[in-house]
Amino acid sequence: MSADINLTVADGIALVTIDNAPVNAISRTLLARIAEVFDALHDYPGARVAVLTGAGDRAFCAGADIKDGTGGTWVTPDHGRSMRTALEAICECAIPVIAAVNGPALGGGLALVASCDYAIASDRACFGLPEIDLGVLGGARHAARIFPMNMVRRMHYSALRVGAEEAQRCGAVLRVVPHARLMAEVMDEAALLAAKLPMGLRLAKENLNMVEWMDLKNGYRFEQTRTDILTRTADAAEARQARAEKRKPVFTGN
Repeated sequence: MSADINLTVADGIALVTIDNAPVNAISRTLLARIAEVFDALHDYPGARVAVLTGAGDRAFCAGADIKDGTGGTWVTPDHGRSMRTALEAICECAIPVIAAVNGPALGGGLALVASCDYAIASDRACFGLPEIDLGVLGGARHAARIFPMNMVRRMHYSALRVGAEEAQRCGAVLRVVPHARLMAEVMDEAALLAAKLPMGLRLAKENLNMVEWMDLKNGYRFEQTRTDILTRTADAAEARQARAEKRKPVFTGN
């Protein structure tokens, strides 16, 4: 079976699966598919939240496929551009993205996790930056989105891995669950988000992506502009009316 990125959508949840046995290594072809799929989710009917995971039980994503080319051609500028495009597509996806980390997330795999909104990990998961042992660099800036910089430095210099429990203690993952329960837990989390008003999720995602890099004054001003847009929607009015009437809201996406 050829490697691919699989997409299924049900009940407002888009499940995106990296499928490249045995360890879901990422080639330039797969990176292009990641970008294609997450770009498509901007306007995908019924998709309110996305879940990113790896196929099988061996790894979430073991990083770059070092067999992707001959003589080390996988580290060319083309690979770097493909990686950047894929990571930006996840980060800038119009809907929230939850990583279901079902095994090792190494190198580019760690960067994929860090590009999601947050992560829930299996107790079999671990995280690392093994690039230095392959004579390359990369992944540190994305890793620093979720790990403290001193841990990023140690991972980057040593290529040592961080276990799931340690990743949770430092806030890199939201929680760690038994491996057999991972997808059930993540899908429950995704369902919690999918029940919210669709425009609210999209504006919240846009807002969070912007204010992350802004100072307090300008960030709060930007947030107020998104609030003004949201409060004028029919779904926002329905949310307030449902709260007043003590019933479940019915959202139309308007």
